[in-house]
Amino acid sequence: MPDVDELLRGARDAIDAKRVYADPIEGDGVTVVPAAVVLGGGGGGGDSEDNGGGGFGLVARPVGAYVIRGDSVPWQPAADPARGWQVLAGLAVLATWSIGRRMVRR
Repeated sequence: MPDVDELLRGARDAIDAKRVYADPIEGDGVTVVPAAVVLGGGGGGGDSEDNGGGGFGLVARPVGAYVIRGDSVPWQPAADPARGWQVLAGLAVLATWSIGRRMVRR
Protein backbone atom coordinates (compact mmCIF):
# COMPACT_ATOMS: atom_id res chain seq x y z
CA MET A 1 0.00 0.00 0.00
CA PRO A 2 1.39 3.45 -0.86
CA ASP A 3 2.35 5.64 2.05
CA VAL A 4 1.49 9.31 2.47
CA ASP A 5 4.78 10.48 0.97
CA GLU A 6 4.12 8.49 -2.21
CA LEU A 7 0.59 9.95 -2.46
CA LEU A 8 1.92 13.48 -2.04
CA ARG A 9 4.64 12.88 -4.64
CA GLY A 10 2.01 11.65 -7.07
CA ALA A 11 -0.18 14.68 -6.36
CA ARG A 12 2.73 17.08 -6.94
CA ASP A 13 3.57 15.34 -10.21
CA ALA A 14 -0.07 15.49 -11.34
CA ILE A 15 -0.53 19.21 -10.67
CA ASP A 16 2.00 21.20 -12.64
CA ALA A 17 1.98 23.83 -15.36
CA LYS A 18 1.97 21.14 -18.09
CA ARG A 19 -1.52 20.15 -16.95
CA VAL A 20 -2.75 23.74 -17.31
CA TYR A 21 -0.88 24.90 -20.42
CA ALA A 22 -0.29 22.44 -23.27
CA ASP A 23 2.68 22.60 -25.60
CA PRO A 24 2.40 25.51 -28.04
CA ILE A 25 1.15 24.71 -31.54
CA GLU A 26 2.76 26.73 -34.34
CA GLY A 27 1.77 27.25 -37.96
CA ASP A 28 1.32 30.02 -40.55
CA GLY A 29 2.92 32.65 -38.30
CA VAL A 30 0.52 31.92 -35.43
CA THR A 31 1.27 30.21 -32.12
CA VAL A 32 -1.58 28.77 -30.06
CA VAL A 33 -1.10 27.91 -26.37
CA PRO A 34 -4.06 25.80 -25.14
CA ALA A 35 -5.08 26.21 -21.50
CA ALA A 36 -7.23 24.18 -19.11
CA VAL A 37 -8.59 24.49 -15.61
CA VAL A 38 -7.31 21.71 -13.37
CA LEU A 39 -8.97 20.76 -10.09
CA GLY A 40 -7.80 18.11 -7.68
CA GLY A 41 -8.37 16.79 -4.23
CA GLY A 42 -7.25 13.99 -2.04
CA GLY A 43 -7.64 12.46 1.31
CA GLY A 44 -6.73 9.60 3.47
CA GLY A 45 -7.08 8.13 6.89
CA GLY A 46 -6.41 5.22 9.12
CA ASP A 47 -7.20 3.60 12.43
CA SER A 48 -5.26 2.49 15.50
CA GLU A 49 -4.56 -0.91 13.92
CA ASP A 50 -2.57 0.56 11.01
CA ASN A 51 -5.45 0.05 8.57
CA GLY A 52 -5.90 2.92 6.22
CA GLY A 53 -5.81 4.25 2.77
CA GLY A 54 -5.93 7.31 0.66
CA GLY A 55 -6.46 8.61 -2.78
CA PHE A 56 -6.22 11.54 -5.09
CA GLY A 57 -8.44 12.70 -7.92
CA LEU A 58 -7.85 15.13 -10.73
CA VAL A 59 -10.15 16.63 -13.37
CA ALA A 60 -9.25 18.99 -16.19
CA ARG A 61 -11.28 20.71 -18.89
CA PRO A 62 -10.23 23.10 -21.65
CA VAL A 63 -11.00 26.75 -21.06
CA GLY A 64 -9.38 28.43 -24.06
CA ALA A 65 -6.11 29.38 -25.67
CA TYR A 66 -3.74 32.27 -26.13
CA VAL A 67 -3.38 33.04 -29.84
CA ILE A 68 -0.04 34.72 -30.51
CA ARG A 69 0.17 36.58 -33.82
CA GLY A 70 3.00 39.14 -34.00
CA ASP A 71 2.70 41.43 -30.97
CA SER A 72 -0.95 40.53 -30.39
CA VAL A 73 -1.82 37.89 -27.76
CA PRO A 74 -5.62 37.73 -27.39
CA TRP A 75 -7.36 35.15 -25.22
CA GLN A 76 -9.81 32.91 -27.13
CA PRO A 77 -12.27 31.15 -24.76
CA ALA A 78 -13.16 27.54 -25.51
CA ALA A 79 -16.70 26.69 -26.49
CA ASP A 80 -18.41 24.51 -23.89
CA PRO A 81 -21.16 22.51 -25.67
CA ALA A 82 -22.29 20.90 -22.40
CA ARG A 83 -23.13 24.30 -20.96
CA GLY A 84 -25.18 25.19 -24.04
CA TRP A 85 -27.29 22.06 -23.68
CA GLN A 86 -27.79 22.79 -19.97
CA VAL A 87 -29.18 26.24 -20.79
CA LEU A 88 -31.48 24.80 -23.47
CA ALA A 89 -32.70 22.08 -21.11
CA GLY A 90 -33.41 24.69 -18.42
CA LEU A 91 -35.39 26.82 -20.86
CA ALA A 92 -37.37 23.76 -22.00
CA VAL A 93 -38.28 22.94 -18.38
CA LEU A 94 -39.41 26.52 -17.76
CA ALA A 95 -41.49 26.59 -20.96
CA THR A 96 -43.14 23.26 -20.13
CA TRP A 97 -43.90 24.43 -16.58
CA SER A 98 -45.37 27.71 -17.86
CA ILE A 99 -47.59 25.96 -20.42
CA GLY A 100 -48.71 23.44 -17.80
CA ARG A 101 -49.68 26.21 -15.38
CA ARG A 102 -51.77 27.95 -18.03
CA MET A 103 -53.59 24.73 -18.92
CA VAL A 104 -54.42 24.02 -15.26
CA ARG A 105 -55.94 27.52 -14.81
CA ARG A 106 -58.47 26.95 -17.62
